[in-house]
Amino acid sequence: MSAANGGGGGEIEVNRVFIAAGCNRIVNNVSWGACDLISFGAQNAVAIFCPKTAQILTTLPGHKASVNCTYWLPSNKFAFKAKDLERHYLLSGDTDGVIILWELSLADRKWRHVLQLPQSHKKGVTCITGTMVSQSDAIFASTSSDGAVHVWEVVFPSTKGGDCKLSCLESLFVGSKAVVALSLAELPGNAGHLVLAMGGLDNKIHLYCGQRTGKFVHACELKGHTDWIRSLDFSLPVCTNGEVISVLLVSSSQDKVIRIWKMALRNQGTYRKEKISLASYIEGPVLVAGSSSYQISVESLLIGHEDWVYSVQWEPPSTVPSDGIAPEQPLSILSASMDKTMMIWKPERTTGIWMNVVSVGELSHSALGFYGGHWSPDGRSILAHGYGGSFHLWKNVGEDRDNWQPQKVPSGHFAPVTDIAWARSSDYLLSVSHDQTTRVFAPWKNVASLTGGNSWHEVARPQVHGHDINCVTIIQGKGNHRFVCGADEKVARVFEAPLSFLKTINHATSQESSFPEDLQVDVQILGANMSALGLSQKPIYVNATRETQDRDGNDGFDTLESVPDAVPVVFTEPPIEDQLAWHTLWPESHKLYGHGNELFSLCCDHQGKLVASSCKAQSTAVAEIWLWEVGSWKAMGRLQSHSLTVTQIAFSHDDKLLLSVSRDRQFSVFVIHRTGTGEINSQLLARQEAHKRIIWSCSWNPFGHEFATGSRDKTVKIWSVENESSVKQILTLPPFHSSVTALSWVGLDRQRNHGLLAVGMESGLIELWSLSLSRPNDCTAAPTITAALATKLNPLMCHVSAVNRLAWKNHEKPENCRTVQLASCGADNSVRVFQVNV
Repeated sequence: MSAANGGGGGEIEVNRVFIAAGCNRIVNNVSWGACDLISFGAQNAVAIFCPKTAQILTTLPGHKASVNCTYWLPSNKFAFKAKDLERHYLLSGDTDGVIILWELSLADRKWRHVLQLPQSHKKGVTCITGTMVSQSDAIFASTSSDGAVHVWEVVFPSTKGGDCKLSCLESLFVGSKAVVALSLAELPGNAGHLVLAMGGLDNKIHLYCGQRTGKFVHACELKGHTDWIRSLDFSLPVCTNGEVISVLLVSSSQDKVIRIWKMALRNQGTYRKEKISLASYIEGPVLVAGSSSYQISVESLLIGHEDWVYSVQWEPPSTVPSDGIAPEQPLSILSASMDKTMMIWKPERTTGIWMNVVSVGELSHSALGFYGGHWSPDGRSILAHGYGGSFHLWKNVGEDRDNWQPQKVPSGHFAPVTDIAWARSSDYLLSVSHDQTTRVFAPWKNVASLTGGNSWHEVARPQVHGHDINCVTIIQGKGNHRFVCGADEKVARVFEAPLSFLKTINHATSQESSFPEDLQVDVQILGANMSALGLSQKPIYVNATRETQDRDGNDGFDTLESVPDAVPVVFTEPPIEDQLAWHTLWPESHKLYGHGNELFSLCCDHQGKLVASSCKAQSTAVAEIWLWEVGSWKAMGRLQSHSLTVTQIAFSHDDKLLLSVSRDRQFSVFVIHRTGTGEINSQLLARQEAHKRIIWSCSWNPFGHEFATGSRDKTVKIWSVENESSVKQILTLPPFHSSVTALSWVGLDRQRNHGLLAVGMESGLIELWSLSLSRPNDCTAAPTITAALATKLNPLMCHVSAVNRLAWKNHEKPENCRTVQLASCGADNSVRVFQVNV
């Protein structure tokens, strides 16, 4: 996707390069459509990813609350009805009870916000299910913790851009015991009659019958489960001796058991009492629908999971019979559980007893179970999403027999992303989040993306922490890759890249080593191990044996301090979730003590000599900025100027000035003097109240001593430091529609002193402004500046919640730069990279 807009600043084209986002950790959040795309909720956005490329294609803005569930029409079950469909539809529901219908045009991959359902739930939507009655007609149901179930019919337009006809067939109020699982199906042999199964907190499955014209009535209830019902799924009609006389319902529960129920048509002419067998021996109630009745019996109990079974799903039919009759329902069920496994169940050919034939999962200690499992439309792949916001995909690559192998999937943070930083070589992008992880994303050679370049992947997870992480900075200058991060604790932590990461990033970038050759020899740390409490990461040395590791403090293998050993690996292709979560940690080399509260912002100078840090503060004494010397990590100074939290710190590009902005609505500029003895002298050059509200962000002009400040008062102001003695305001950009939360200034042409200022807002939108400065001959006069809106990024490319940080990639030759990359992160849990062609 690209966004181009002249806007007075010359033609600028912006293309999306990469999106990383984790899945909201909630059941029913993921859906795999007949179009072979997967939808999921990522905070307030509906994200779409392509399993073939393992890339997130887009995020759909529209919800004002966290997205709870998504559902494709047609879903993977009805892929056989979608062969000739040009447009597919997607339903998404959020925690405010709002449900939105989206349209995807397959020809041009364009999305359209079709409508918002007129009757929203009073509380969060917990489940959406549907069935395709014909190629252009679907019926779907939604439920919420408000105790209501709404059933809708939607008729899709026959022409592109036409209107969908929506009608509410029924609103059912099921009482105080919330319903959390639904499934909808057409009854076999009875045209026009539907059955709706619902289950929830009362441990029973309630069946409702209705016609396509509406009016659903309670038909019967199925008892057997001893805990909450978590998932329900009707099969397609099952053929017996060439006649379609039954349908199967599978249910799963927190009682760890899966039950299969059979609904067989009892019409006088076709119903034949089957011989009682092991497969069908417990008769249940009779369901009456119009002139037909159905005998319900328990077909099977599937016992094998060791924890709550959150989802069950019938395998979709992969082949369609040529005679046009409904395809045969494969007798195969996928289940996903909090015991960290997914299982495939099938009946034995001889006895008909259902058995577990495939089991995948058994993840590392860092995973906490699966919230849902999904079949691909062709039944060759299975997908799970887990507690850690992660996806896990297996594909059956076997020819004659099953051979399920893990596949690449998109990954990302599952909580707001608070800060990002480019590596000094710009080989990779580092991000930190309130999900308590630090992640490294990089373009991987030989893995082509949809845009033709290399596709991006998460290549390492250097830090898995016990606190929400608020800020990060990468050390510039020579030496090994290092970063400093600050979290909801009073300590800043320093991490150093191990040998396994250095070799992996070389495979990824396929460039000459971005660190000196002799450094690889010097780096003796292969990786890192996590302590039991998850608060420090201890080095694993290249030549270390198990015994020497233990002598460092553990005299036995199974002590409280130790956890299963990590195995640092050099990856030659993008790693999958299990590998990332455990085998790509960086060792922690130092802790920086001094701040009185939780760390809030960090930055490093361009020489890689100094790091500045600030913490949350409500008094002048606590709001001071600390300076640390890189290498020795001694505290080199404490700068006092602000009375509230310093929200961002930035060194000028010649490292002579340090700029800070704060919640107290002021900015401060300090002059930094470096003496020959290594001492640091700092002096407050200016402090000024710059805005009417909190100042969230600041950024220096790469070519001079001008800087920009952005505030909650929806303004961006440009300032100039005059002769290192005073600061003057030289421009205020026109007011923005939303609070300005992030700024980043990149230089494009040094001779013309021309650059781009990226402005990120609380609404999630991003704008690029073209700025050109001209300096008068009179040195005492302030420079003049011209500003023009270069482009507004397409909302489909932008974040759906506040932009927390923007960062331009370091480009080597700013004198004549035609292409630059911009990274952004936001409260919508996503990290994004854009390519800007100027």
